[in-house]
Amino acid sequence: MDFLILVLSLALIIVGSVWLTDGSVALAERLRVPQFIVGLTIVAVGTSMPEFVVSFLSAWSGHSDMAIGNIVGSNIFNIFLILGVCALCMPISFTKTNIRRDIPMCIFATLALLAVTLLNQDITRFEGLLLLVGYVAMIYLTVRADRRAMAQSDAPQEDEQPKKRMPAWRIPIWIILGLGGLIWGGNLFVTSATNVAHALGVSEAVIAITLVAGGTSLPELASSLVSIIKGSPSLALGNVLGSNIANILLILGACSTVKPLTMGGVTMFDIYVAVAATGVVMLSALVIGRDKLTRVEGLLFVGCYAAYVYTLI
Repeated sequence: MDFLILVLSLALIIVGSVWLTDGSVALAERLRVPQFIVGLTIVAVGTSMPEFVVSFLSAWSGHSDMAIGNIVGSNIFNIFLILGVCALCMPISFTKTNIRRDIPMCIFATLALLAVTLLNQDITRFEGLLLLVGYVAMIYLTVRADRRAMAQSDAPQEDEQPKKRMPAWRIPIWIILGLGGLIWGGNLFVTSATNVAHALGVSEAVIAITLVAGGTSLPELASSLVSIIKGSPSLALGNVLGSNIANILLILGACSTVKPLTMGGVTMFDIYVAVAATGVVMLSALVIGRDKLTRVEGLLFVGCYAAYVYTLI
């Protein structure tokens, strides 16, 4: 029964995140916010809402190792499994922006996680605030760089084709229902995940790193596979990198600012794997794949994730 509730609550979280994102995007369009800013902020954070809700509610209810484990596990899942599966379907080319900005930002965020956990095996309010400041700084630099690039480009800054807008009366309903689904589903998810961990006789951290992390990363997996099907593999890479940055700087930063987090059953080995996964992406972009994540590398990524899960079990 707990496992069934776990699945149903996850579905509720995903649906809630979609409704909240759609409503927020529609509101931003009504307020005439530029589309590229909406993509960098609302849409990017929207795919990370399941991780945020589960981690925040876990921390609030005293299961901080599940909060940290969910983020660490999600980042490992995103790189090794999602990028691995996507590369198996279609090789992923790295753009100059990926190499010069996106991957280094992801490495910076991961090293920041390593730094705060190495200090005292937990994340304090001050450290969480520093992570949040880092996220705001990254968004600011990205928006400024994109504005400069768009100003120098001859392409129009907005879509010229008219886009059907969401009716104004539906926007607050979508936002309220989305928030309600996230909060209710998040509470059910944390409770059922804890019960499943106890029933299986494993630590909450292991459940968080594997089952919870994989479940909350489903939006990233779905959107990345859709990008591959549509012939835009670079979108899958950007989705994964953006999600990993938001997971560490925004989600862990916000959770630890509200309530300090302790690692509990999450070990430094898990942190090292997350750091290694991000480093391997940079290594592939610069050396191994010659600016491309190949199918062979994708298979190796999937194998690395399987080996990591095996060590946990």
